[in-house]
Amino acid sequence: MRTRNKIQKSNSKLQRFVLGICVFLIGISSNAQCAMCRAALSGDSNIKKAEAVNDGIVYLMVIPYLLVAIIGYLIYSMYSKKKKAV
Repeated sequence: MRTRNKIQKSNSKLQRFVLGICVFLIGISSNAQCAMCRAALSGDSNIKKAEAVNDGIVYLMVIPYLLVAIIGYLIYSMYSKKKKAV
């Protein structure tokens, strides 16, 4: 019984992790632009510049999330190795 509960809990954690990654990846494709940037880049002549600003904003937004995810994974793997050793 105990091992079955542990497996169900680990599957639940894995499902939450995968769901979180999916939600994160869906947010990447959204158009991220502040009101000031939109006002400065509005108009038909600045379409390429506006797309470049959007891409830059998304790029800057992704880096901290990736760092936190990598550090979290490293900590998780470190603790799971400790538990297996004991």
